[in-house]
Amino acid sequence: MRPIAPLLSSLLLAASIALPGQVVAEDTTLILEYENDLFGGDDRWYTNGVRATWMRTGRPGLLYDLVTLVGERSRLVDPGKPISYSFSLGQNMYTPKDITDPDPPEDDRPYAGWLNVSTGLGQLRSDSLTRVMVTVGMVGPASLAKRTQKEVHRLIDTDMPRGWDTQLRNEPTLMVSAERIERVWEMPRVDGWGADLNGHLGLALGTPFTLAGTGLTLRLGRHMPNDFSPPRIQPAFPGSMRFVPAERWGWYVFTGIDGQGRARDVFLDGNTYRRSRSVRREPWVAEATVGLAVANRWARLAYTHAYRTREFKGQPEDAEYGSLSLSVRW
Repeated sequence: MRPIAPLLSSLLLAASIALPGQVVAEDTTLILEYENDLFGGDDRWYTNGVRATWMRTGRPGLLYDLVTLVGERSRLVDPGKPISYSFSLGQNMYTPKDITDPDPPEDDRPYAGWLNVSTGLGQLRSDSLTRVMVTVGMVGPASLAKRTQKEVHRLIDTDMPRGWDTQLRNEPTLMVSAERIERVWEMPRVDGWGADLNGHLGLALGTPFTLAGTGLTLRLGRHMPNDFSPPRIQPAFPGSMRFVPAERWGWYVFTGIDGQGRARDVFLDGNTYRRSRSVRREPWVAEATVGLAVANRWARLAYTHAYRTREFKGQPEDAEYGSLSLSVRW
């Protein structure tokens, strides 16, 4: 795998081609994601995440020469292959262990929400994926997390969260992130059956998260689409938003492990410039995943089950949650 420093050079690429009218479209993909800890049996900590992404894929237009130069120098992109750009809207939600307590213990995870929008650029090749994203958002009451959770709990007739008055305060966020995935091993296909091992490296710099991570994902299946794992919501390893389908129905099972060093997590560290609740963040976090993906020429449906180690001092046990994603392309 290549060192992470060259990933930043792809920011120049993002600035050079993510302009209206500069790309000739080849295909469009809509990705819907839903993550919830109730898949793991409990309503606590990272409790809910939703995101919708619109992605368009094309080839460089007027700035083709600059794209070629950046691609040759960084070896991160292939100027002869399509480049994708995307726009996302998402919301993350965090709560303490007991949501019925109006004044939760101050050594438990604070209530917090994050409403965010992202724009990104990436290139999926047969053996690698490169992606750069810029994310802006709001933490605090402006995230609408309090209203969202209460309305959902009212709809499903379950315990109402009572501690949102203690949530983090309003604060704008900005983050730049980059990922690189490479296929480090692949089994020759026999009658459609195949397996591969993919390594990834990622970096995020910003006020919501500042972290670096790496890991491996193993896939096994038949007529597998060309991707590396289903998409996930940050700070988890993001996976593959775009996929190139096989000629027929295909599927794969997968398992992976990811390790992160975190220097900043506003949802644990508390507000940057204002007083708020906070807990002592664990500097190292690991996550193991298992899952299943099914795809045809037009859609990919996937489920990922994640096991995450403790994220703050005093967290009594590891966390567990599930992630559903549906990608539709045309």
